[in-house]
Amino acid sequence: QIPCRRPQLRLEVTLCCGQSFRWREDMTTGEWRSSLLGHVWRLRQTDDVILFKVHSKSERQLSEDSARRCLIDYFNLDVNLETLYSEWRRADRHFAMQSDRLEGVRMLRQDPTETLFSFICSSNNNIERISTMVEKLCATYGEFIVEFDGLKYHEFPSPSVLAKENVEHELRRLGFGYRAKYIHQTAKLLTSKPDGWLDGLREVPYSEAHAQLMTLPGVGAKVADCVCLMSLDKMGAIPVDTHVLQIACRDYKLQVRSKSLTTRAYNEIGDHFRKLFGKYAGWAHSVLFSADLRRFRSMNKAETGLPVVDGLMSKEERVESVETQASASKKKRTV
Repeated sequence: QIPCRRPQLRLEVTLCCGQSFRWREDMTTGEWRSSLLGHVWRLRQTDDVILFKVHSKSERQLSEDSARRCLIDYFNLDVNLETLYSEWRRADRHFAMQSDRLEGVRMLRQDPTETLFSFICSSNNNIERISTMVEKLCATYGEFIVEFDGLKYHEFPSPSVLAKENVEHELRRLGFGYRAKYIHQTAKLLTSKPDGWLDGLREVPYSEAHAQLMTLPGVGAKVADCVCLMSLDKMGAIPVDTHVLQIACRDYKLQVRSKSLTTRAYNEIGDHFRKLFGKYAGWAHSVLFSADLRRFRSMNKAETGLPVVDGLMSKEERVESVETQASASKKKRTV
């Protein structure tokens, strides 16, 4: 177990607010389960501790101390979230109102490769469908780890596997659509770069990491910021979509000249939140993003259950996505 109070981390929010897409809750036991770092993890939370159990291949057993260090790193537990919440509440009245009912929203420190390909899948998509795609990637191309409770768990596939011939065709057959091309092309480009190139972006300034990521197929400003914030230690990265645009205009009265999310508007919104919240602005932004999702709007400090899965996209994004796809295919399709 790891000592951790709920104001420092709430699993039921952090693990399903659109950061990571492979954690699943067992509604019978209350456990959260996923593969991580080549092992299968089972997590359960009390008011004061995170309980964990690890399942591994026989030749890759993980010691208790190593497992504890992995979770501390993955959940960024060296960062005092309560202190940050206090600072953000003093800086912003709206944050104080929203965060009072949604404590413990913490940024994960994920594997950059998995984060990159997961968010390439996020284009015009919602949490449920992104999760399905990521699971298909792992089940089809990832190395098998163990089977537990009738479910087979796999590692996330490496770029070298996703770069193989026919991968794009297979992914299209599996329902990835145009994202199949981006996944395959990005995988091929990554395999052409020096070993450790992607992980090495943790060591360069945010602006350089963001620019480098945007050279990859299927990676725009928002996906690059998601990768920066959720896996590359860029705490001030602000992923901006129409949902965040709506929050900025509605709750912070930002005057955005265009209704569409132009490059100028994107940068202005990010700069506003960075100026308001400081070094960990990306973390604060994610609390506001989570608080505005339908699934979390009615939550309070005492609640632990979750309503039905809500999309990562706002209502406007979902409508826009449906209209775009309907125009292209000449038939209606709900996303």
